[in-house]
Amino acid sequence: MDWRRLGTYAAVTAGTLAAAGATAAAARGATDRRRSRRRAKRGDAMEFGTLHVPPVVVEATDGVPLHVEVEEPDDPESYARAGAPTIVFAHGWVLDLDCWHYQRAALRGRARMVFYDQREHGSSGDATPETCTLDQLGDDLKSVVDAVAPTGPLILVGHSMGAMTVMSFAAQYGDVVRDRVAGVVLMGTSAGDLLRPTDPLARLQPWLPRFGPLLAQARRLDSYPVTRAFAVGPDSPAKYADMTDEMIARSRSKALWDFASNFVDLDLYDALPVLLGTPTVVIGGTKDKLTPMRHSRRLAELIDGSELLVLEGAGHMMMLERHDDVTAAVEKLWETAPRVTAAGQAGASGGGAA
Repeated sequence: MDWRRLGTYAAVTAGTLAAAGATAAAARGATDRRRSRRRAKRGDAMEFGTLHVPPVVVEATDGVPLHVEVEEPDDPESYARAGAPTIVFAHGWVLDLDCWHYQRAALRGRARMVFYDQREHGSSGDATPETCTLDQLGDDLKSVVDAVAPTGPLILVGHSMGAMTVMSFAAQYGDVVRDRVAGVVLMGTSAGDLLRPTDPLARLQPWLPRFGPLLAQARRLDSYPVTRAFAVGPDSPAKYADMTDEMIARSRSKALWDFASNFVDLDLYDALPVLLGTPTVVIGGTKDKLTPMRHSRRLAELIDGSELLVLEGAGHMMMLERHDDVTAAVEKLWETAPRVTAAGQAGASGGGAA
């Protein structure tokens, strides 16, 4: 299992951090220069990390401030009258809301979209380790929905830990799922059996806080080779590994160790029956080393009636690597979701505010 390889790598890295201090400053400078060169080679029409709107701060139930951005459609009033759904995107571990760059660009102005940073990620606030749980992430999603999408249908889109967040939300708020959720996308994720307690990464997890300062220093060095090896498919363009590495590099070490325990003895299977009857798309990449394809197949088997989208050659960061396919899956759910008018009557499905 590649989680074991990643765990072994992390253990070896932790054991050699102390020897790196003397050359850390020079290495960081070289790393910054390499990152700048890679960024210059991307050539995207819309530069990665530039799609933003003024944020809203939503307070979680325990007081943690959550950074939320709401992309309104070009004609919000017509959109609301038509009862079109709001699409809510939840990102994964040590990433941030910029991971949805291509989906945001493709649907901007057409759909109402909500993007937010998970607690301890991006521009959201820090939390205590005890509250960095999947249960709390599901509750955070509820806080975001209540604050910026309190009425109307919803489409929930999650990647990796973000998809686990959606499943946790479903387990805790089944009534909301049944009453309001018109579609779900779960990509690059698992409901359980991801790590065993004997795996190296699981064994290393309790020690991560003790290595905090050294780990934080090491993460400022060039992590691109590891990101390239584990986060994307072997044939994916280098720019997608670079985008991922950029997000990981600016993430907080605290989030790395505070959330790591969630993947040991992961069990979200009780959430899956709640999704029965809700249009659900499960997306997996055949070269995903972090949540291998078997997890996506298992989810699709357990969520009766769901659609399984297999992305040949894609790694874990499929929303970047295969952004056209992922966007098309989200767009299809959005276009076919029943519209609910202000009077509460279901209408015909259809894109946008039509």
